[in-house]
Amino acid sequence: MALLEFIGQALTLNELAVIAMFLTFIFLLFQGVPVAYSLVGVTLIFALIAEIFLDPYRGAFRDVIDFDRTGIDYQRLAVLSGRLFGNIVKNPVLVALPMFIFMGLMLDQSGVAQRMMLSMQRLFGGLRGGLSLTVLLIGIILAASTGVIGASVTLLGVMALPAMIAQNYNKPIATGTIASAGTLGILIPPSIMLVIMSDQLAISLGDLFMGALFPGLILGGLYIVFIIIYGLLQPDAMPAPEKSEHVGWDAIREVLLAVVPPMFLILLVLGSIFAGFATPTEASGLGAFGATLLALFNRRLDLTVLKEVSRSTLNTTGYIVGIFLAANFFSLVLRRYGGDEIVENLVLSAFDGPYLTVLFILFIVFLLGFLLDWIEITIIIMPLMLPIIHGLDLAIPGFDQVRDPSVVWFAILVAVTLQTSFLTPPVGFALFYLKGVCPPGVTLGHIYKGIVPFVLLQLLGLFIVFEFPALTTWLPSVAYGD
Repeated sequence: MALLEFIGQALTLNELAVIAMFLTFIFLLFQGVPVAYSLVGVTLIFALIAEIFLDPYRGAFRDVIDFDRTGIDYQRLAVLSGRLFGNIVKNPVLVALPMFIFMGLMLDQSGVAQRMMLSMQRLFGGLRGGLSLTVLLIGIILAASTGVIGASVTLLGVMALPAMIAQNYNKPIATGTIASAGTLGILIPPSIMLVIMSDQLAISLGDLFMGALFPGLILGGLYIVFIIIYGLLQPDAMPAPEKSEHVGWDAIREVLLAVVPPMFLILLVLGSIFAGFATPTEASGLGAFGATLLALFNRRLDLTVLKEVSRSTLNTTGYIVGIFLAANFFSLVLRRYGGDEIVENLVLSAFDGPYLTVLFILFIVFLLGFLLDWIEITIIIMPLMLPIIHGLDLAIPGFDQVRDPSVVWFAILVAVTLQTSFLTPPVGFALFYLKGVCPPGVTLGHIYKGIVPFVLLQLLGLFIVFEFPALTTWLPSVAYGD
């Protein structure tokens, strides 16, 4: 009782309600309730609590509930849902979302990755750690062509892991390499996470794509350097094959023939955005069309593939839009409790310096990555943090043509931090995607052990971007001719 009295004195009723909303939401997730249902259920419960118990907020929800008519005003409820749904569907930035998803899924079906794996395996497979380097290089290329993490991790796991195990690779290093390489697609553009961030933070998607390019490549480079050093220090962990064929010009030509088509598509999509020839929405349609042509060129396109890719695109887009709607409803009620002001005061009061405040926010995002998926963090948390970033005096190198360079820098920092959410248990989705395709003898313990050095490398990449903000703002300035 004494503890409860202390909490009651230290926190206002509204602050307790905001904390309770988040805790109830996390509790429902751990009970296996789907994300969208959890958000809507928590929202309705606390909307009712606010209407009944909180005098300052009585009547705050009468745009949805008309108590004078003894029940729910469905006409007003329809207006609310229409406003939320219309803001998503009519948003020109989010129109690019299904096109980028379609592009990634179609490339997965086109056979491009399989061809790259076979050709690069022939080129690098005779080296110590050659298979790991092959996986990382293909992961970087796939990241710039498909932002669908599940497809990338599963594809790399199916193609590479059996060969790595057969070559007596250390199981943790093999699984860690595949899981981390497959998650690069959430950062390297075109990334569906950056599309959602652009909407939630009201900043240019082109700026975000350009700002994320160098950090994504740096992270991929850190992985490659780590594999090379690890192979030198622990040669038994990544042995070279006992027999390997001579590598000649034929192997190099094979790699070029396998890599050039997807690289050309990537340059076409990103280059058109960076050069200002096309908007991200237009470029997404171009990418989807180009991926379809690649599948046709590789004789992998038929009606069955087209239907499967379209169905998967619809499912993934519907899942994200469903969370969008539920999260908007959740945020509406959270703001009725003054949750945005409560969070802002909490974060700003934690530290005096603006950069310490940013580090504190990133630490919160890192911890949330253990419990929540990147979609919930991006949609719910990012809008709450935007006023805080606007209020900080951050001396980020800005350019006249780049609006809100501090917000672009902050968004990329959060994106790098969210890389860890795919690898950290218990909600690290890349771990479970990989476990689903692991051959017998590879356990979840091997995967957990293998991702540790890569999570540390992600944090090192985060430190580099934090220390050198120009990595995120220089390319937009060059693209705009500043």
